[in-house]
Amino acid sequence: MKLTGLFSLLFLVCTFCNAQRSETEAVKQVVERFFEGFHKQDSVIMKSVLANEVVLQTTGRNKEGKTLFRNEKISKLISSITSIPDSVAFEEKLTSWSIQVDRTMANAWVGYEFWLNGNFSHCGINSFQMVNFDGDWKIIYLIDTRGRSGCIEDKG
Repeated sequence: MKLTGLFSLLFLVCTFCNAQRSETEAVKQVVERFFEGFHKQDSVIMKSVLANEVVLQTTGRNKEGKTLFRNEKISKLISSITSIPDSVAFEEKLTSWSIQVDRTMANAWVGYEFWLNGNFSHCGINSFQMVNFDGDWKIIYLIDTRGRSGCIEDKG
C-alpha cells in the first residue's frame, strides 16, 4: 500500500511539474511571438499577443546619471517599429530568461541587447507582465531598462 501511495504522489507531482512547464513555455512563446512581429515589422503579429489595454514604460539613466522614467503608448511603439525604413537593420537579441507563473498571472524577465545596423546600441531587461485570459496569455504591461554598460558582454 505504501508503494502505491508513493507512486500516486509522484504522479501528481509530475503532472503539476509538466503543467507548470507547459505554462512557462506558453509564456515564453508569447514573448517570442511579440519579437517575431517586432523584427518583421508586422503590427498584426505584435498586436496578437497584446491585451486590449497595455501599459508601456521605460527607465534608465541619462548622461549625468539621473534616473529617467517615462510612460509611452503601445500604439506609438508599434508605429515606430513598423515605420523603420528598409535601409535600417535592427535586431533585439534576447539573452536571458526568467519566467514565473501563478494561475492566471505570469512575468517574463528577459535580458536583451539591441543592435542597429550591425552595431551595438544598448542593452537591458524587458519585463513582461501577462494575464491568461481563458487559456490565452496576453501582455498587459511591459517595462524595460536601457543602458550601454552592464551588459552580458560589456560592449562599451
